[in-house]
Amino acid sequence: MVDNIEKEKKLNTFFNRKTINIDISFRCPLECPRCQRQTYFKDRGLKVHGYDLSLNEIEKLSNFFTRFAFCGQLSDPVHHPKFPEILKILHKKNVRCEIHNAASQKSIDYYIECFKANPNAEWVFALDGLPKDSHKYRINQNGEKMFQIICESKKYLKRAPIWQYIVFSYNENDIKTAQELAKKNGITFLLLQSSRWLSDDDPYKPKNKELALDAKTETR
Repeated sequence: MVDNIEKEKKLNTFFNRKTINIDISFRCPLECPRCQRQTYFKDRGLKVHGYDLSLNEIEKLSNFFTRFAFCGQLSDPVHHPKFPEILKILHKKNVRCEIHNAASQKSIDYYIECFKANPNAEWVFALDGLPKDSHKYRINQNGEKMFQIICESKKYLKRAPIWQYIVFSYNENDIKTAQELAKKNGITFLLLQSSRWLSDDDPYKPKNKELALDAKTETR
């Protein structure tokens, strides 16, 4: 009887979950080598699937979900043409949101507009390595500008920005320095280990085996 009650609690938790993890566009200017945009679409000469969700669609989704996670798996959410408006909608309706951002092409003024549109939003910035080195994986990213954006966000957001740092061969020896830099600037530091390696000889794979996961234990 107790086991059945516990199972029912777990099912209720699952079906009552009100979070949506979503790509709201198909746009991203980066060319990260292990991203599906490169490994599946570009390598096959295909266009990335998808379209820009309309504000009306966002409104409808926000009537049901209480939390949005803009995942950035195939697109970068800041490149949706109406992203500030989307943030305003969610803020007005008191819907929580988490934004994963890696592209740095938008102006700092644009970011400030986004931060002001929803100061309750939680931002996760992908900066894989020290600011001067992140572009080695995040191809086309300006890491130093991205770090400036992270620091600027603190003036407008109620939550501390998160610096997401995926471990690669070129940055595995800079983790402590990055952690100290984050602490100095009041930034939450999130260290991630990847398993998206082509082989043991993948040039991006950390030399320290403790920092490189296999496919069965991926946490990225």
